[in-house]
Amino acid sequence: MLKGQVLTGGRGKAGIVKPVYSEQQAESFARIMLGTTVKGCPVKKILVTELLDIKAEYYAAITIESGMKEIILIVSQSGGVDIEEIAAKSPELIKKVTLFGVDGEISRERLAEWLPSVLGDKSNSEGAAEIIWNMYRLFWDNDCSLVEVNPLAVTRQGLVAADAKIVFDDNGVSRHPEIAALHNPEEYTEDELEARTAGLSYVSLDGDIGCMVNGAGLAMATVDCIKLQGGRPANFLDLGGSSHPDKVVSSIRILLKNRNLKVILINIIGGITRCDDIAQGIISAHEKFHITLPLVIRLIGTEEEKAGKMLSDAGMRALRSMPEAIRTVVEYAARGGPR
Repeated sequence: MLKGQVLTGGRGKAGIVKPVYSEQQAESFARIMLGTTVKGCPVKKILVTELLDIKAEYYAAITIESGMKEIILIVSQSGGVDIEEIAAKSPELIKKVTLFGVDGEISRERLAEWLPSVLGDKSNSEGAAEIIWNMYRLFWDNDCSLVEVNPLAVTRQGLVAADAKIVFDDNGVSRHPEIAALHNPEEYTEDELEARTAGLSYVSLDGDIGCMVNGAGLAMATVDCIKLQGGRPANFLDLGGSSHPDKVVSSIRILLKNRNLKVILINIIGGITRCDDIAQGIISAHEKFHITLPLVIRLIGTEEEKAGKMLSDAGMRALRSMPEAIRTVVEYAARGGPR
């Protein structure tokens, strides 16, 4: 099997997972794959692995049900490339069980008893229970948020984890230096890499409203409120507790690199963060970058009156109401802000 290595799903349907039966076929398919782009990700590497004689495909995943505060196992007797479509059209084929929750941890024996009714095949249940238990230990020991095997393949030799995906919780990576060492720059956009260097929490999104906020909770609430008002946030950007003007300038520079932006929202609640430092950063960035996009600024908290006067003297205005600020940026985006 040749498997194009890109950090996105849908590789099979994109034609970059292929069985090959000769050296000539392998070379021909490899040349095609290396010129392919999948969901904006160019194929630069190919994994060459053994072609399995698969009789049936199951799906198994362990993840967190955050609302119930539980670790759950998701299993289906229909695995493979169409698992998302199966989940949408035939949800009854997807079964869930709590592995760890308020009632404690499920036993390996209980897992083996439960699996036959889901897999519809008692002969593979013991092997599946062993693999799933190992997945659970991997999940638990490495602070994961997802361990997925798709397909969990039935072969003549028994069950094989034919492909897998693991997502590590960023909050736990500091406890696992060997996992931190696996970080690949390809996981991040150029803007995200620059933001990490500047000490900012930044995630690129698909919208046209730039967001600069202090505090992860307020940043997430800001993104949600923009969506609820019909707008499309272009990013998540958390300044953190620091309010140094240079950090504000760096943030605005990163935002302005996005050519899709129509407006920028700056939403700050000053506690440790001082509003006058934020205002100074905004003014410096405005002078340095000659910003033509509309800036909608909401500043409340520490030194807000001083910040308001600074912005007013510079020809800008700070709002106090978050709903007003959200409505304003969504209206600007709908009209199309000038570059």
